[in-house]
Amino acid sequence: MQTAAPERKVPRPRADAVRNRERIVTAAREMFVEHGPDVPLDEIARRAGVGNATLYRNFPDRDALVREVVCSVMDRTAEAAEQALAETGDAFAALERFVHAAADERISALCPMVSSTFDQHHPDLEASRERVEQLVDEIMGRAKAAGQLRTDVGVGDLMVAAAQLSRPPAGTGCLFGDRFVHRHLQLFLDGLRAPARSTLPGTAVTMKELRQS
Repeated sequence: MQTAAPERKVPRPRADAVRNRERIVTAAREMFVEHGPDVPLDEIARRAGVGNATLYRNFPDRDALVREVVCSVMDRTAEAAEQALAETGDAFAALERFVHAAADERISALCPMVSSTFDQHHPDLEASRERVEQLVDEIMGRAKAAGQLRTDVGVGDLMVAAAQLSRPPAGTGCLFGDRFVHRHLQLFLDGLRAPARSTLPGTAVTMKELRQS
């Protein structure tokens, strides 16, 4: 009779190792938005306050770091969307809070910049993307059902506009851009309120259309 082999315990990472990894991801997110996906990895390590060896120990190549940044940003954005859906008050106010929270994560500015640098059909990325798109569609649907959101806009409209408005001007840092992001997003959000004061050209844009363009 064979005895079961004792289950090996996977050691938990040290707290300082977890903090270093989080600092690397945060620094990478900021620098990808500011300078694009080709920013030197040693500059990311420098901003994160870690050595190059620490960066490569966590992320063996650029693709691994980009994928982690995008997935973590999408997951945090999905959490913000779930919080908005959990609110029982004003549906449009919940939409506003979500859009501003997503801007803080820089998801709309980040994803278009790095989309060409990794496999967009990676299972982790597809799962995160589908989760975010479904939640945003639900948030917008609730605001439309309440008669607060104009009916001629789609998820694609929202995400494209948020991307354009939350990306810092060329040659400037994230902190400089932050001075304007939320002001300009609020101007855009005010234009989404129902009743519509104008007729939009074309039709509402979906995320599927954006991916096929």
